Amino acid sequence: MRRLLVANRGEIARRILRTADRLGIETVAVYSQPDADALHVREATQACAIGGFAPADSYLRIDKLLAAARSSGADAVHPGYGFLSENAEFAQAVEDAGLTWIGPPAGAIRTLGSKSLAKQLAQARGIPCLPGYAGEDQREERLLAAAADIGYPLMVKAAAGGGGRGMRLVTEAAQLPAALRSARSEAQAAFGSGELLLERALAAPRHVEVQVFADLHGHCIHLGERECSVQRRHQKLIEETPSPAVDAQLREAMGSCAIELARAAGYAGAGTVEFLLDTDRSFYLMEMNTRLQVEHAVTEMVTGLDLVEWQLRVACGERLPGRQGDIRLDGHAIEVRLCAEDEHFHPHAGRIQQFLAPLPAQRRAMGLRFDHAIHAGMEVSPWYDSLLGKLVAHAPTRAEAIAKLASALDHLQVLGLPTNRRLLAGCLRHPVFARGEARTSFLADEGESIRRQLEQEERACAQAAAVSALLPPGAARELASPFVRPLRIAHRGRLFDLPLREDDRVAPAQAEVVRLDGGGWHVQLGAVDLFLRDASFDAPAGAQSAQAADELRVPFNGKVVAVHARPGDAVRKGETLVVVESMKLEHALAAQRDGVVRSLHVQAGQQVAPAQLLVTLQEPA
Repeated sequence: MRRLLVANRGEIARRILRTADRLGIETVAVYSQPDADALHVREATQACAIGGFAPADSYLRIDKLLAAARSSGADAVHPGYGFLSENAEFAQAVEDAGLTWIGPPAGAIRTLGSKSLAKQLAQARGIPCLPGYAGEDQREERLLAAAADIGYPLMVKAAAGGGGRGMRLVTEAAQLPAALRSARSEAQAAFGSGELLLERALAAPRHVEVQVFADLHGHCIHLGERECSVQRRHQKLIEETPSPAVDAQLREAMGSCAIELARAAGYAGAGTVEFLLDTDRSFYLMEMNTRLQVEHAVTEMVTGLDLVEWQLRVACGERLPGRQGDIRLDGHAIEVRLCAEDEHFHPHAGRIQQFLAPLPAQRRAMGLRFDHAIHAGMEVSPWYDSLLGKLVAHAPTRAEAIAKLASALDHLQVLGLPTNRRLLAGCLRHPVFARGEARTSFLADEGESIRRQLEQEERACAQAAAVSALLPPGAARELASPFVRPLRIAHRGRLFDLPLREDDRVAPAQAEVVRLDGGGWHVQLGAVDLFLRDASFDAPAGAQSAQAADELRVPFNGKVVAVHARPGDAVRKGETLVVVESMKLEHALAAQRDGVVRSLHVQAGQQVAPAQLLVTLQEPA
């Protein structure tokens, strides 16, 4: 292998480039129009523009990627994860072009990339699966009938993909038609297939997956398990290895099933077999991801292996460099996914104005790793998912890894737009997580208590943050006055009255302040983030509440994919009125109160920006 094209972007592209560079392999980056100034473009040996904004016009275009490989002289292609990484057509096209495909054979992707076919193969091999429906008949009436046979609660899942897209939990029959439509729409947009399957839902499972690796000579091993139970919208936020719920006996049982499934499909390369682990220690197959996982870093931290290097060597025909008995798991590793989204999981695009992370040498010495594609001045685009990077901690014990990772999050600086930095730290420090008892319902059960704690911390330092923003060190001072200056600050849509005295006018030295492009300030005071605006001349806090309830506004950039209301419709609080796609996920925006739709201000297919008015409500006649 002489020159490797990385058919991806962001932090995973940089991760692959790093290993290729260490092995002396030249690299080729590809980039869409929004990514022209991205770090992976700068760091590759050469780069090829593939144009377009949306993934469908760039990173999902097989013809453009193959053209880039030909023009650059690449002899191998690594798909990373996401995009076309589990697309059998792409794998076949790469091989047909005479290039080396860094991944499993196209036939294995076809079999295992479909949840339906994977479950059929697993059942034939005696691997436990949950009851469900995975038939070819995709008519709504057939799915409704199958759901009645399976029983509730159940999961609706996209058959052709993963990552939480096209997945919906349904607790009663009345919810199913809307869930089918929403899941099918999201799956079609993400994977190019709207095929769905149904599956019995467990009440409080854990999400535990096994990393497998196979070569082209029939050898297959596993590298232990990862616990991925802390999730939002069925997408992982925190991953760790080993799982606090898995002992050596259970690890062997799950690992054996994972290896059996991979061998049955003629697998080669890196893959992950995902299971649901029930309270009685029984486990059931979810799916197999036929690619490198986002969370592969925690496995690398405890094994000391470079999984990308293994991928490259296996693709070149080498045998696995180790046997099952050679694998040793050292200590504990935990990873968090830093995303451009707030604590309510709303995505945010915009410009990162200030970025500060521990230096590479310090991170290694501290047992920290930060895989990211962040730089000051970069634009976070609404065209791609919200993942910015992955911060990982490794330590001898789980408790030490938690403390190390939470502290690193406290000191990380990403200023200019909201991130989930503090939410992640709050999750790590939550007693349920600390005890190793978090299940897939963790954020549904504990999310509000974590948000309340974050809000209390913000309120406690709001005045100090306002002083830092409005009166930074060195700012010209007004004449000294014994009187209180009335000051009103807006923070995340709420108004705070903060009387300012002359003695208060010393900005905290530890405050980091940037002026936001749309007005206002982002202040990081210690570990706390605040987004402030001088609202001294706005109406008092209570005056805006009625108007806010009458208006539905979009909190992020995106595209309207559905409008479920018409003027004159009576709606109930919590009823979905508009669905907006942003950062590859669909978000349902609901009425804030009971009322009647007075006017609509958007239509399906329209692009929308933060705070744009969508729907206006009025009192019933």
